[in-house]
Order: sequence, then C-alpha cells, then structure tokens
Amino acid sequence: MSSFTDLAHQYIDGEWKPGSGSWDIIDFNPYTGEKLASITVATAGEVDRAYRAAERAQQAWAETNPYTRRLVFERALRIVEDREQELGDMIVAELGGTRLKAAFELHLAKEFLREAIHLALRPEGSILPSPVDGKENRVYRLPVGVVGVISPFNFPFLLSLKSVAPALALGNAVVLKPHQNTPICGGTLVAKVLEDAGLPAGLLNVVVTDIAEIGDALLTHPVPKVISFTGSDKVGRHVATVCAQNFKHAVLELGGNSALIVLDDADVDYAVDAAVFSRFVHQGQVCMAANRILVDRTVEEEFTEKFVAKVRTLRVGDPADPATHIGPLINFQQAESVSAVVEQAVAAGATALLHGTADGNVVSPSVLGGLPADAAVLGQEIFGPVALLIPFDGEEEAVRIANDTPYGLSGAVHTADTERGVRVAKRIHTGMIHINDGTVHDEPIVPFGGEKHSGIGRLNGDAMIEAFTTQKWISIQHGRSRFPF
Repeated sequence: MSSFTDLAHQYIDGEWKPGSGSWDIIDFNPYTGEKLASITVATAGEVDRAYRAAERAQQAWAETNPYTRRLVFERALRIVEDREQELGDMIVAELGGTRLKAAFELHLAKEFLREAIHLALRPEGSILPSPVDGKENRVYRLPVGVVGVISPFNFPFLLSLKSVAPALALGNAVVLKPHQNTPICGGTLVAKVLEDAGLPAGLLNVVVTDIAEIGDALLTHPVPKVISFTGSDKVGRHVATVCAQNFKHAVLELGGNSALIVLDDADVDYAVDAAVFSRFVHQGQVCMAANRILVDRTVEEEFTEKFVAKVRTLRVGDPADPATHIGPLINFQQAESVSAVVEQAVAAGATALLHGTADGNVVSPSVLGGLPADAAVLGQEIFGPVALLIPFDGEEEAVRIANDTPYGLSGAVHTADTERGVRVAKRIHTGMIHINDGTVHDEPIVPFGGEKHSGIGRLNGDAMIEAFTTQKWISIQHGRSRFPF
C-alpha cells in the first residue's frame, strides 16, 4: 500500500496530480503531532474537471454488465483483506483511532464491500398494468448519473466507502471530498484501493479541498444529481438548502444526541458495559454515541457507582498501543471545545463524578451528574469523552427526556422484558434504537439514518437503491391511440 506522501495528491480522471490552489492542507497525526503529508488544495476549476470526468466515464459504466461491474468490488474486498494491517496503521496514524477502533472500522468496510458486490445486481424494473387498452407500462430503475460524496473525519475510510461503493456498483460515477483532517483515509486511500481493483479511470475522483477555496462549487455544479453528506447538522442544513435551490437530492447523515435508557429491571452490570462502550468508543467522536445515559432512580446509585468505576479503568493515551481505550481527539480545537463543555456544565451546577483533563489532543473521560434540567449541555452533541448521567422516575419520564432534543439518530433501552423495551423504543423519536445493546451499530442491509436534525433519507441495503438510482417510466402503445383532436 502507498505511503501518506504517495497519496497526498488530487485524483482526477485517473491521474494523481497536485492541486493548483494557493495553499496546502497539512495532514497531522493527532497524537504525536507528526506531519504525515501536505496536499495543495483543489480549486473550483479542478472540482469542475472532476465532475466532467465523472460525467464522461459514467455512461459506458452504466451500460457495463452489472456482473462485470461487481468484479471491481470483489477485488477491492480482497485488497482490503490483504492489506488490513497497513490500512489499520493508517487509521491509527491519521485520525488517532485506537487499534480496536481501526479493526472495527475495517470490519465494517469489508461488510459494506460485500454488500456492494450484491447491490450491483439488485435494481429491478417492473411492468405495470394500464387502464388503456394495448398499452405496456415499463418502469426502469436507472443510475442517477453522478453522485457527490462528502465524508467526515471520525470513520473516514468506512463512511466514504459506504456511499462511494454502492453508488459505483449501481452504475454511477462519483466525486468524493474527504474531510480536511482525514484527506488520505477518507479520500485518496479509497481511490487507491478501487484503482488497484480495476475501477476504470474517471469513475471515482477525489478532490481534497476546503470551502474557503471552492465555496459551494461541489454542491452547485450542474453535473451531480445527488449529494451524500455525512457530518454535523449545522453544515447539513447548509447542504440541504443549497441542494434544494439547485434541484438536487440530498442524503444527509448528521449528528446525534442519543439516549441509552436503563429501566428499573435492567441487568445493571451489562447496562454499564454497554453504556461505557457506547459513550467512549473512538473517544466519543461517534454520531451514534450515547450522549445521554438515562437511569431509573431505583437503580441510579448502583449504576452510577459501577459506571464511574469502569470508566476509571479505561486506558488513555497512545492509540497505537493495543491496550489503549481512549486516544486523541482529531485536533486541538476539538480538545479545547470538549474541555470547555465540561467546565461550563460544572459552572452551571453539574457535579463532576469524574473530571477529565487534557494533555495535548488527548482528553481523559469526564462523567457528569446532577445536571440542572435546563443545562445547555443536555441539548448538544458532545463529540468527545464526556458522559452525562440523568436519573428518571418511570418510563413516561424516560421517554419525555429522551425525546427532549432536536436530534433523533440512535438509542438503546435496557430491560429484562424485551417487549417492554420495544414498547418504549417505539415511542422514542429516533431512526434507530437497540434493545439490550449499545447505541453504536451499523450493518450493510438495515436502513441507517435519523429523524429530526439527525438527517434526511436512509443508507444501506435497499435504501442505497432509492438514494442512488431513479425510476423512469417508458410506455409502449401496441396498436394505435385515439386522440380527441
């Protein structure tokens, strides 16, 4: 596999070239501060070149036998399997993911590549009856054409592939813009894997750039028909607005403020394990993380004691050490922001049951209890290792608190009575929720997405076909129509 320096280019129309912008994105290891690569940004002109290359390549690709198309993803899967150690090392280095997190990300990436292999054959047309004699109604399921993909920094390789591979498998071409903090794992590494797998030139283009350079060119360009965006709700709102103004379909996977609910009959030890993982995996930089942990007052004391004790055991430090549970946040601004959230919450009346400290980009866990009902921290997504413990009295209050947020992505309910858990889960306004499990899950064929400010649309399985194909009605009149004039 290529080094960071080898992959520090734009990838447009099958060519690896530097950008022509006037400044560079510097790619740092967030734990060591080591400079991994320097990439000159792409300009709006290069975004245009990428989209035009995609447009040219897409027509022949759409006409390629889907059995042939899927061979690319079979080879890509083998490449990821063969180079898994190297890929894991790159995830650890570029985004500070722990060894456990890197393995988790690559496991899911392989599952989504397996699904892309099958997805190539899944679109089906239909023949529908007509009230008009002699008329045959055919409905074709066709690629949309070109898809723009904008991916985040937290699971960059997975979340780029998650849209890129299905869009390509279904006969589209793609222009991908990775996050500035993860331009390699989220961008050019994906291109390299698919290039090595034999994807024809022009079908996937990667532009490493920033809104400061290109403005909204990625969204307003006339070529793409669909924009798949994963990131914050603030930026998602802007993406949705610009797409609507330009008659483009937007698929938005946005932030969360998920609640993990521990009912009075839950297995407390198991719920503690689920809650600790759901809050602190990848330093809490996960949209599905259990931002709020709601605990029935009858088990609050036991849960709190065991939860804090378990969090104290988490190893904080070098993500390259397999024993590390919590590595660095993605950058210094994020580390400062998370630390400030804790200080503000304590100043507003919260109790720090565990008060984390910052060492560079590494922030150790905080656990906050005694939060006032109007605490600002309850309504925001915390992208860091901070747990909020919130007591409740009975199911009704649990549901009310869980729903008291503009977000609705994931969640969990812990109870000894599965059907009770399902009844509670149905009342939570969220796109995904799990009974007796954690809040952080993704699978290739389930509909993945959120309600409210957590997004629009779904990904995975059949939802990929809805997102990246369109329906076309072609009618055939056998015989002659009678026209009224």
